[in-house]
Amino acid sequence: MIRREDVLENLDKRPFEPFRICMTDGRSYDVTHPDLCMPSRHTVYVGVPDPRLRRTVVRMDQCAYVHIVRFEPLNGNRQRPSPKKRRRD
Repeated sequence: MIRREDVLENLDKRPFEPFRICMTDGRSYDVTHPDLCMPSRHTVYVGVPDPRLRRTVVRMDQCAYVHIVRFEPLNGNRQRPSPKKRRRD
């Protein structure tokens, strides 16, 4: 189970590394700035940014730790399968 300390660990990285919070119901939340995520004792509040207004959120969603499945990095460094090499005869 994800704990508050796990969220804080992601938020405290310097430099900050954007990450995705994946939930049990399939929803996900992209945390692109540490100010968009506020952990409390049993839940984390995640701001959903307004695409039209800079530094503004549309809403704050509440995510219970028991429903967070994992974190994924958003830095584009995901491992991709290596391309198959052509065999020359």
